Amino acid sequence: MIDAEKAIEKLLEGNKLYVKDAVSTSDVSSEIRVKTTKEGQSPFAIVIACSDSRVIPEAIFSCGIGDLFVIRVAGNVLDRHQLGSIEYAVEHLGTNLVMVLGHTHCGAIEAALHHQPEGYIGYIVTDIRRAIRKEKDPYKASCLNVKHCVNVIEKNLEISEDEKSGVRVVGAIYDIETGKVELI
Repeated sequence: MIDAEKAIEKLLEGNKLYVKDAVSTSDVSSEIRVKTTKEGQSPFAIVIACSDSRVIPEAIFSCGIGDLFVIRVAGNVLDRHQLGSIEYAVEHLGTNLVMVLGHTHCGAIEAALHHQPEGYIGYIVTDIRRAIRKEKDPYKASCLNVKHCVNVIEKNLEISEDEKSGVRVVGAIYDIETGKVELI
């Protein structure tokens, strides 16, 4: 287990490797599969990311098996299922960092800005619209959506109180063109 600040550093260092197209040192070997099967997992960060096929947290942060606890849902929106998964990783796996990772050129953000989707997609868009209010710029809307998700996590899981014990929630945006992640 590592503290939240060290986890942020590790994620950003891994992202620098990814941006440079450097060969990843992430471990996806049969040995790590066996080790994590026998000893369990101990991810150093929880990443809530969009389901977009261009957003692959393990690759973006140069991580391997057992490094990240990843939760993916379109628009990185949160409901009780995602909150329960975060709660599990914090309480049972000892993970001290929760990162909400939005991204540029997000289809869910575009839908919230320009469309009236029906069906279950409408639930995602409604949640995003609550977060972005009247914002029309896609990048700013993505940032507002991430900040909203951070607030939802802190409020519902009382993480802000847990920060005293080392748990931290941060927001970030992934630029799908450059590969770079920036904290917001």
